[in-house]
Amino acid sequence: MDRIDTMAAFVAAVDEGSLSGAARRLGRSPAAITRAIAALEARAGTRLLHRTTRVVALTEAGGRYLETCRRILADLEEADLLAAGERATPHGTLTLSAPLIFGRLYVRPLVDAFRESYPAVRVKLLLFDRVANLIEEGMDAAVRIGHLPDSGLVAVKAGEVRLVLCASPEYLMRHKAPRVPADLSRHECISNSAVTPTETWTFASGSRSHLHVHVQPHLIVNHPEAAIASALEGRGVTRVLSYQIERDLRAGRLETMLERFEPPPLPVHVIYPAARLAAAKVKAFVALAVPRLKAELARINRAIG
Repeated sequence: MDRIDTMAAFVAAVDEGSLSGAARRLGRSPAAITRAIAALEARAGTRLLHRTTRVVALTEAGGRYLETCRRILADLEEADLLAAGERATPHGTLTLSAPLIFGRLYVRPLVDAFRESYPAVRVKLLLFDRVANLIEEGMDAAVRIGHLPDSGLVAVKAGEVRLVLCASPEYLMRHKAPRVPADLSRHECISNSAVTPTETWTFASGSRSHLHVHVQPHLIVNHPEAAIASALEGRGVTRVLSYQIERDLRAGRLETMLERFEPPPLPVHVIYPAARLAAAKVKAFVALAVPRLKAELARINRAIG
């Protein structure tokens, strides 16, 4: 194998979690994959994988090297596709990332619709709540929630999500609903550190751009699904993003409060490296995803009121 093939074998072994999985994916024998990775390690001068007959695991050096390999392979794929006229016909592999809950609820159905329209495109959807480096990790596009830092990425706005305060009807029967943010000091609060990392919750009010309220949460969690589950059980008031509870609101399992004190909504963007738009698969996905996300997010915000 040449150096590019050895990189492809290495990436496939990591993605599939085993040498045999990489062999099936690339149509080669496990022995050939083993030789390819050994050659890559010899060239790099260090071990890249801890491997057994069943599983592989990255070494620290391997983790760093993986990002470089992904970037090189993505650039080569891009060049090959453009040379072959991929501008006109979407095909190849489209690699996307999205936040975990948003991706599961709203991006995954978009991927299904995209695949129906473009069956020649294989989609790899990665769901996690960290900010991925699209270029280094070889991704074509991502859905991001929140304000974006300056970068070389292209961003297309696809709507907004709100930061909302909510509790169950059962909890609000036992505790008088807050009328102003300061009333939260008398409530049982569930802190969602993924959204509000401190015990000071910020609100907006008329001409006052920021209103800070110190709460004393009886429960602090690092993922919104845990905070929502506790709120659904009537254990307190929590703060989450609007799309995360839209179905519970519609079913009457949760109610929102203090809507007029909500901070400005957070933008949702579809982002991609500028060079990727030349690929028809990216252009087609952006064209399909953005209007559908806009309509869905507008519907959610109308439903919440």
